Amino acid sequence: MLNNKIVTAVSLACVLAAGQSALASQTTEADKKYSPRANNTQPNNVYWGDSHLHTGLSLDAGLFGNTVSIDDAYRLARGEQINSAKGIPVKLARPLDWLIVTDHSDLMGIATDIQNGTDNILAIPKAKEWHEGFKKGGKAAGEAAFDLIGNFAQMTLPKQLVKEYSPGSAVFNRIWKTIVNAAEEHNEPGLFTAFIGFEWTSVPKGFNLHRNVILRDNADLALKVEPLTTQPPLGSTDPLALYQWLEDYEKNTGGRAFAFSHNGNLSNGWMFPTEGTYAGGTVDKNYVKLRAKWEPHYEITQIKGDGEAHPYLSPEDEFADYETWDVGNLDISQKKQPEMLKGEYAREALKQGLLLEEKLGYNPYKFGFGGATDSHTSLATADEDNFFGKSTSVEPSKDRINHPFVSSDLGAFEGYKLVSSGYTGIWAHENTRGALFDAMERKETYGTTGPRMTVRFFGGWDYNKQDLQANDPAKVGYAKGVPMGGDLVKQKSNKAPSFMVYAMRDPKSAYLDRIQVIKGWLDKSGKLHERVYDVAVSDGRKIDSSGRTKKAVGNTVDLNTATWTNSIGDAQLSTVWTDPDFDKNESAFYYTRVIEIPTPRWVLYDKVRLGAVLPKEAELVGQERAYSSPIWYSAK
Repeated sequence: MLNNKIVTAVSLACVLAAGQSALASQTTEADKKYSPRANNTQPNNVYWGDSHLHTGLSLDAGLFGNTVSIDDAYRLARGEQINSAKGIPVKLARPLDWLIVTDHSDLMGIATDIQNGTDNILAIPKAKEWHEGFKKGGKAAGEAAFDLIGNFAQMTLPKQLVKEYSPGSAVFNRIWKTIVNAAEEHNEPGLFTAFIGFEWTSVPKGFNLHRNVILRDNADLALKVEPLTTQPPLGSTDPLALYQWLEDYEKNTGGRAFAFSHNGNLSNGWMFPTEGTYAGGTVDKNYVKLRAKWEPHYEITQIKGDGEAHPYLSPEDEFADYETWDVGNLDISQKKQPEMLKGEYAREALKQGLLLEEKLGYNPYKFGFGGATDSHTSLATADEDNFFGKSTSVEPSKDRINHPFVSSDLGAFEGYKLVSSGYTGIWAHENTRGALFDAMERKETYGTTGPRMTVRFFGGWDYNKQDLQANDPAKVGYAKGVPMGGDLVKQKSNKAPSFMVYAMRDPKSAYLDRIQVIKGWLDKSGKLHERVYDVAVSDGRKIDSSGRTKKAVGNTVDLNTATWTNSIGDAQLSTVWTDPDFDKNESAFYYTRVIEIPTPRWVLYDKVRLGAVLPKEAELVGQERAYSSPIWYSAK
């Protein structure tokens, strides 16, 4: 009987297995799509990171006294607590999802050798002077660092030093391997992305033309090359040389890379040329085509000032004068003149790009937006209440606000003007090098001055208010139009485009004041225009017929305690907005700016926590913000 039971059970199992096999063979295409998340590459997640961070491996950061290792830089970004170079415990409020360490490619290895006083450093009088300044620390170290920066910018470095720390030298190759291997060690697909990158530090005569380079690839390809530098005879400050390096990298390795510029506000008009370039070239078809290909991204805000707009260029925009740095170029060897400003700010560049596309067939300034710190402390800290400064010399202390960032006989960037900014949000389907790189390349990114508010921006021709109520509004957004960074499909009719935009506050930051759409366009006569629209405002305020609200949101900041309340503003704002001034014959761009209610700047935290005495000129309160990448419409 027992044997019969066993036989029966086995027989039944066989029948069931056969039945399951038969059912599996009948699986339909609809069945395969049952699980909505399976094989879904819709960018449903926003991943936060810093695209511009320096460690002590950078020539200036190391001389400033940064001894925090590249490994500790990653550990901090991933949420661990570490100590700063001054021994201060530091931890982020929340981990980042990704990081690009972008140490300067020029003079790789010189910083640690100056610190250590190696024989070759002590043999050169100027280098020995820098070593002695570093040893003294504090103000002397800062002065030594800026002297090095000044000689670098003016290309007056000792030739022997340049030779010993350029591509092809043993020390240069060793540092590049250190950078690449650190990224490999800390990169964990799905959990944390560590990109391989570097900064190409073009700063001829103090004009800031820096670009960061990001690779999509792993060490096997990255170690086949050495980064491009700027100091002669091997390097070049001409962006065309960088574009050639990128072209050669992709051709010779089969990898992918792009570059993005930053700090146009310190270029004295040369970051976004429209006729001639600083290198002596012409803004011709070749230049605009190459720049459009290799620079799909722009760092719109960072520690050395906000780069969206300037009140001189946008006098009708009351939010344009935000964290403005306009004294001069990077080393203040030349003062700023008003006519320089149009070649420095993102909004104006977007406008000039429309004009250049009309003239030459390509738009060189068709870029997405991101934010970064450009911190030289190894610390990716962008929160106002956790600001560790630009360099080790101005980490938290009672008197750090009194140390100018740069000063000369022509002026100064005062210490209290440093900006606790910023981060980049990337919309992607997973946290990997490939997915994040691809999203940056297609410009589905936005920059913030630090807070991690959630921002989505879609453009199309058929959005309506009900789309915002969908269980998955992003799915509707992609189905009916294009996301931030996209291009509107041209219509034959005169119908105006509509835009679906929604924003949610950062849970650890302030409520929202408003959402704005900034439009720029090229009219039929070849004239450029811009306009700011309030499209969603908090607290039940009204938007008038001109597209603006006249009532300010208010201010709850307590200057005695450096606190505020979310008793004003809204936690979430959303709308579908249709352009009331659309003309199908006029090319245009649109981007959204999300503004928080007023909150304390880092200097007020220094006053309350450390007892810092603030100059009357110091701004104590600001309204932090996010900038979405634009959406473009071409009339052609």
